[in-house]
Amino acid sequence: MISREPRRAGLRALLLVGVAAALMAVPVLVPVPAVAAPQVATSQVPGPDRSGPGPEFAPTMVVLDASGSMTGPDPSGGTKMQAAQQAVHTMIDATPDAAQVGLAVYGTQTGNSEAERDRGCQDVSVLAPPSALDRAALTGAVDAMTPRGYTPIGQALTVAAEQLPAEGPRSIVLVSDGEDTCAPPEPCDVARDLAGQGLDLVVHAVGFGVDDTARAQLSCAAQTTGGTYTDALDGEALSRVLPRITATALRNYEPTGSPIAGAPAVDGAPVAAPGQYLDTLGQKETRYYSVDVPAGATAYVTATVSYPRVPGVGVLDDFNGLNLRTYGEAGEDCNRFEAAQQSRSSDGATLTVATTWAGATEERTGGGSDRCKGPGRYTFGLTWNRVSEGVPARLPVELLVGVEQPVTDPGPVEVLPAPTLAATEAAPAPVAGGGSFATAGVLDGSGSYTDTVRRGEFVFYRVRLDWGRSLAYRVRFAATPGRGLANLSPVRTTLYAPTREEIDTDFASYTGRDTVLPSNDPALTTVGVRYLNREADVRSARSQSLPGWYYIGVQVSPAHEDDGRAAPLPVRIDLTVAGDPEPGPVHATDQDTPFEPAAGTGGGLPAASGTDEPAAGSGTVALGTPVVVAGLVLLVVGAGGLVVLRRRRRG
Repeated sequence: MISREPRRAGLRALLLVGVAAALMAVPVLVPVPAVAAPQVATSQVPGPDRSGPGPEFAPTMVVLDASGSMTGPDPSGGTKMQAAQQAVHTMIDATPDAAQVGLAVYGTQTGNSEAERDRGCQDVSVLAPPSALDRAALTGAVDAMTPRGYTPIGQALTVAAEQLPAEGPRSIVLVSDGEDTCAPPEPCDVARDLAGQGLDLVVHAVGFGVDDTARAQLSCAAQTTGGTYTDALDGEALSRVLPRITATALRNYEPTGSPIAGAPAVDGAPVAAPGQYLDTLGQKETRYYSVDVPAGATAYVTATVSYPRVPGVGVLDDFNGLNLRTYGEAGEDCNRFEAAQQSRSSDGATLTVATTWAGATEERTGGGSDRCKGPGRYTFGLTWNRVSEGVPARLPVELLVGVEQPVTDPGPVEVLPAPTLAATEAAPAPVAGGGSFATAGVLDGSGSYTDTVRRGEFVFYRVRLDWGRSLAYRVRFAATPGRGLANLSPVRTTLYAPTREEIDTDFASYTGRDTVLPSNDPALTTVGVRYLNREADVRSARSQSLPGWYYIGVQVSPAHEDDGRAAPLPVRIDLTVAGDPEPGPVHATDQDTPFEPAAGTGGGLPAASGTDEPAAGSGTVALGTPVVVAGLVLLVVGAGGLVVLRRRRRG
């Protein structure tokens, strides 16, 4: 059996009983929506259709201030309204095509005289609901605004919330240049009422040149819902901030892929071409999928399941597990078995199990072992074998399939060293991470990058590595106000290969103080990407044998005493990309990536590219952290006890 092993050595947490409680009780945040079972697949399943459904985003309402004060001058030139309109243009241009973004405005229908107060405090207009993105309509609506009236922020939050779906993750992005001139109700009270109704709704607020009173009011409204507050001193700052805050609001995990229905037995398993697929998987169920693997080729199969957030699950019952087993052409067991388990599943984590099958690279000799050698149709059985408390009977499962064509010249044998994390003097660049691999934020080479991650979020970033290149990175979680259980959250970072196989991971307990991951090493690293890394003596280097997008996941679990007020965490990623580019191996058939077909075969995913846009349908999963029970020592002792989390480096 080949199973995932925890990797980094040393003591990871040694805390009093509060941590034990934190491990044993997790609040509800976002339920995973039910997914209908896909239609029965034909015997040959084509690669994903690029015109099909792509990654989904959290529906978001942008609320813009058009009160009379917006006629005032902006320090960067023009009026505040003109600056806000330009910032919204920038935001609209940067918004993904698949996003659902609506727009509301207050202050355009009345003046701000005392006689108009009653009407002015109800003056909130919905210019566009949060539906399919219509850039021209949104831009036209923004340009037609004339600022005149009052600032009914509380009423605007209520109206915006009414436009959003009744369930699932939703966000409001509020831009205001001052405090509510219609209170009561206070914006913070309105936000608190929305949160108290159990709505999974987050408010992000931007203060556009505001004073201390308005800043406190807007900050309270945001923080009450677990959102973020950001200052924009002038129009130029607003144009930088608004697209990033909106991207943060849109973050959401949604499974993607072309429909496929795995069979209940090896016989009848659908045959999947290279690409990304979506199925459902039941508790204790096994589903089978086949892949045609030519002589000399290597197959990659990765399954991903995102588990919902569930309250009150005890630590010893908080595990989910996936198994992935390989079978030969006649259904013979190839004795290749991958297993992955996820602790703290009730945090809403995602679990990925991956296999690399090289049986087709071996020649048949006429013996009994030939059943799993040479070219042919191999089948992969996926089982949800360990089930935590409170999870639904069925969950979506993403299946990533790749077939790498044989090589005629594999290139150098030597494993290149991992790089050293280099210091940088440049100012950090803001970046908005995505809620899944499909929407991961791009880290464009060496440097430092900043983001804000809310409690309960799993956020992804990606780095392009070509042949010969490597990376090193660390994550710093900045200090936030407050101590104790109300500010205690497990934090984690995980490094993934292009196949979404986990390369390395590290975690710690965040208590409000500066926290750096990895905690015992300078950085998490890859070696230089080379084809023959797959045969390296050091197992941890074997997953770095393909060029493409390497992913960095950052997880901030819910606070132990989660009342919605725990501050989001400012995050800084320090990154070094090193190594001299190399030509790479020579393949027998032209192919840029295993997850597209070889030349002339049709179907499949588009190739990875150097652009910032992910290939349609090629993204998967939110942050998952598989662990093996044998590698995780968990000690919980009574009311005065300790929790010890200890892991071993994979060798």
